[in-house]
Amino acid sequence: MKTMKFLICLFLFAIVVVLLVSACMSLPRFGAKPKGERLARMQQSPNYKDGAFHNLDTTPNFASKEEQARIDSTYRSFIGCIGGDTIQPSRKPTEAIDTAKVNLKNLPKEGSFLVWFGHSSYLIQVEGVRILVDPVFGSASPVRFINKPVSGTEPYSAADIPEVDFLIITHDHYDHLDFTTCKTIREKVGTVICPLGVGAHLERWHYGKDQIVELDWWQTFTCGETSIHCLPQRHFSGRTLKRNPTLWASFMVERSGKTVFLGGDGGYGTHFKQIGEKFPRIDYAVLENGQYNPRWAYIHTLPYQFEQLIADLGVKKITMVHYGKYAESVHPWNEPDFVIKHLSKDSSLFFIQPVIGAMQPLDL
Repeated sequence: MKTMKFLICLFLFAIVVVLLVSACMSLPRFGAKPKGERLARMQQSPNYKDGAFHNLDTTPNFASKEEQARIDSTYRSFIGCIGGDTIQPSRKPTEAIDTAKVNLKNLPKEGSFLVWFGHSSYLIQVEGVRILVDPVFGSASPVRFINKPVSGTEPYSAADIPEVDFLIITHDHYDHLDFTTCKTIREKVGTVICPLGVGAHLERWHYGKDQIVELDWWQTFTCGETSIHCLPQRHFSGRTLKRNPTLWASFMVERSGKTVFLGGDGGYGTHFKQIGEKFPRIDYAVLENGQYNPRWAYIHTLPYQFEQLIADLGVKKITMVHYGKYAESVHPWNEPDFVIKHLSKDSSLFFIQPVIGAMQPLDL
């Protein structure tokens, strides 16, 4: 009898847990599933198969133990060669982070500049056209007390964001697409450019259907003298337990004869060479550097891969992001800075690394 009562209680408890989880997952911050015409368009994509999107290169969720050992050895050797013995081992900063703050609503309306907000969030102006990329202010998680920004790395809030011509979302992970931020800035956004399926989240958050442009890899949106190309990246997507329900991407912005690559989030792959061949002149690139791990070798670029990646793109002026705000991986906090210093020794390359929050003019 006691066993039966225990099983009944366990069963009822399991039902309650399932109902609570289901109720939580239905909250707006988790987004929405693509359906109807949006889903039909996704299903027509050559990158969509068996209910999910796929990378151009075979991309396991995690490297095997044998691969991890090999990759870790190469990674450690590279870090040792660039001064790894002087890198602070802490995952979070041991000293205050340098930041700046300007009046974002009083920025010049002409020319080119970058304001980096830490991690992968930044405001970039390309020859007078303003683009906000992956804005996240606050926790990079659906749970507010998880994955909070490091103290001192948020001189701005979403309310500080000025009107922008374009909002570009590279994929729907929480550290790149934030419900609260997107809701706050909605009235300040002209057009949203995002990969296939991501628009479902934004529509649920009351962005207009006509305001959202969803693109597949190698597709282009043109508005006046500005063209924005959606390009491949090697990553994954998902805001719930389902993996890869929406597409992820990098982007190229062409404006007034200038070409700017917005790399998004992802691992090294053959797509970089394809992009470099498609765009033989790239004036400037914003690339991911940080939150890597040998276990995630296929979905995040490792430090020793950057020299080849940059050569594949053929770019000379570079800003590196995806660090400086959240500690999502196990590498030392300041290791990405050492990677940048090492790459800067190549006299043909010019790295532009602004302080978080500062307005950095760009000479494209």
